[in-house]
Amino acid sequence: MLTIASTITEQELITRLMKKDQSALDYLYNRYSGALYGVVLRILKKEEPAEEVLQDVFLKIWDKIENYDPNKGKLFTWMINIARNQAIDKTRSKENSKIKKTDDIDFLVHKIDSQQNSQLEVDSIGLKEVLMKLPVDQFFIVNQLYLQGYTQSEVAEEFNIPLGTVKTRLRLAMIELRTLLNIK
Repeated sequence: MLTIASTITEQELITRLMKKDQSALDYLYNRYSGALYGVVLRILKKEEPAEEVLQDVFLKIWDKIENYDPNKGKLFTWMINIARNQAIDKTRSKENSKIKKTDDIDFLVHKIDSQQNSQLEVDSIGLKEVLMKLPVDQFFIVNQLYLQGYTQSEVAEEFNIPLGTVKTRLRLAMIELRTLLNIK
């Protein structure tokens, strides 16, 4: 049984998840739920649906872990993509469209207060050190897309960067990250 204080390698974690080891899922949740919740909350902007989506994300990770391919990237990256996709799917749902129409000022005040508590702790997983090795413009794009939860179009619009430039910087960042992490 894993304790919260123990640390296991990514490969051991993946192996245990594939064997449907419940303690590995507990470890995964304790280690990564905050970061994944931050991504989901950034996209959905409401705590209740974000919590529901986070639960769906972990169920999907549990059910689809055999689809994870370590040759395509780190486990955390795969999980962030699942979280982003689940959150984006939720924003496109009819249920979410109805909820958006009834937003009020109380929610906005609560959202601003709670954002300070949902910051991603990228230092704890070593991601920040690797990202800091990227050129500034590439780091900015990766940070906005993967850690802040923006889409490419949102980054282009919000920061007045041409969409083609956003895509190019992301592609260059991924090439550089593969080199830095020795991924082929």
